Amino acid sequence: MNQNPTEFWNVRYGNEEFIYGEKPNKFFKEQIDKLKPASILLPAEGEGRNAVYAASRNWDVVAFDISENGKKKATRLSEQSHVTIDYKVTEALDFKSIRGFDVIGLIYTHFPSKIRQKTFEYLQQFLKVGGTVIFEGFSKAQLGNASGGPKDKKMLFSIEEIKMEFPEFEFNFLKEEVIELSEGNYHCGTASVIRFVGIKKNLNH
Repeated sequence: MNQNPTEFWNVRYGNEEFIYGEKPNKFFKEQIDKLKPASILLPAEGEGRNAVYAASRNWDVVAFDISENGKKKATRLSEQSHVTIDYKVTEALDFKSIRGFDVIGLIYTHFPSKIRQKTFEYLQQFLKVGGTVIFEGFSKAQLGNASGGPKDKKMLFSIEEIKMEFPEFEFNFLKEEVIELSEGNYHCGTASVIRFVGIKKNLNH
């Protein structure tokens, strides 16, 4: 497996079907439905299901992924849904924006362990103080489950790691849960996940 991540995702997103489905992640949908539409950033957004849903609810959406094929699928989905998303193809650490966002959605953003903390720190700077992070990712207990996720335990999450990697946040909700996933062919079945909703604190106070 010497494939680099860009190649891996371009191959995975190269099929006609939406491999994680066309509907938004359930936790993401529940959480943004509680918020007043504003600006949202969606890193590692893949085929666009969460971005398109947010746009359909009048959110101002910026999304990115390393995969050109991911962008093609997201564009197709947004056209089918008659919404507009600003979708860029970029590495996370190369993403640029002169604006701050009200929400960042981190849905299955499993970055390689050697850059993960640096990447999360980098992305947090684009969130306004008082802004919200909505997060769902596979926990370390997911290893060996057939319902999806990286095969490398270091790329999976623990609650302790989340607290360490999001030190500027007050957690409204932070839990490890066992859920039933039904997101296309690749996220399907019983899964162990970590979910959180965090608010960025003003560290000057």
